[in-house]
Amino acid sequence: MNAQSPEINLEAFWSLTYGLCVITSHLEGKLNGQIVNSVIQVTAEPSRIAVSISKNNFTHDYIAQSGVFAVSVLEESTPMTFIGLFGFKSGRDTDKLSQVSYKNGFTGCPLVTENTLSLFEAKVIGQVDVGTHTLFIADVVHAEVLRQGNPLTYAYYQQIKKGKTPKNASTYQQRAPIGETEKQGKNMAQYRCTICGYLYDPTRGDPDNGVPPGTPFEELPEDWVCPVCGAPKEEFIIES
Repeated sequence: MNAQSPEINLEAFWSLTYGLCVITSHLEGKLNGQIVNSVIQVTAEPSRIAVSISKNNFTHDYIAQSGVFAVSVLEESTPMTFIGLFGFKSGRDTDKLSQVSYKNGFTGCPLVTENTLSLFEAKVIGQVDVGTHTLFIADVVHAEVLRQGNPLTYAYYQQIKKGKTPKNASTYQQRAPIGETEKQGKNMAQYRCTICGYLYDPTRGDPDNGVPPGTPFEELPEDWVCPVCGAPKEEFIIES
C-alpha cells in the first residue's frame, strides 16, 4: 500500500505568531523603511536577530549595501495610516521618514520613535538567499525600551485592524473568503479597497479617522480615504 503524499495546508501558517515592526536602513545619505512581520531573535549570547526582506523592496537594497538596519517594534494602538505609509507605499517615490518622528541611530539608521515600544540596531553578519526574499542575520549593537505596552501582532492586525498582507511580505498567502455571518453584520455591506485590499467593516467603522462603529460605507464623508493606502472611496468595491 502506497503512503499518502504529504500536503501543505496553508491555514496552518495562520496560527504562527508574528510581531509587526518597521525596518529602516540608509544608503548614501538617503533613508528608507518598511513594515515587516518577520523579525526573530536567533541567539541570546551574542544578541543576534534575523529579518526576511523581499528582494523587490527598496529597503532590501539599502540593507544589502549598507550592512545595517534598525527595528522599531510597533504598539497595538498603531493607526492604520502609519501602517499604510510603511506597508503599502514605496520609498522609490515616497519620502516616508519625512512624515514620522525619528532619531538618528549609532549605525546611521533612522530610529522610528512614533508608535514604537522598543528599538534595535543591528549590523549584518550573514545573508541567506531564500528565493523571493533574503534572510539577513545580524548582531544587535544597540537596543532600548521607549515605553511599556502591548506589541502589535500580525494576528491582531488581521482580526482587529482589518488590513491585508502586502504580496511582498514573507508571510503573504491568499485568505479564505470572509464568513457569511461576518458579511451580514448588522445588514450593512462591507467594502474592499481595490488598491491595497483593506476591508471597510461598518460594524467597526474607522475610529483612527473619526468614523464611529455603525457607519455604513455610503455615509462616509466624501473626502474619506482608505486608512491604509490613501485611495479615495471610488476605489472601493462591495465585498461579495
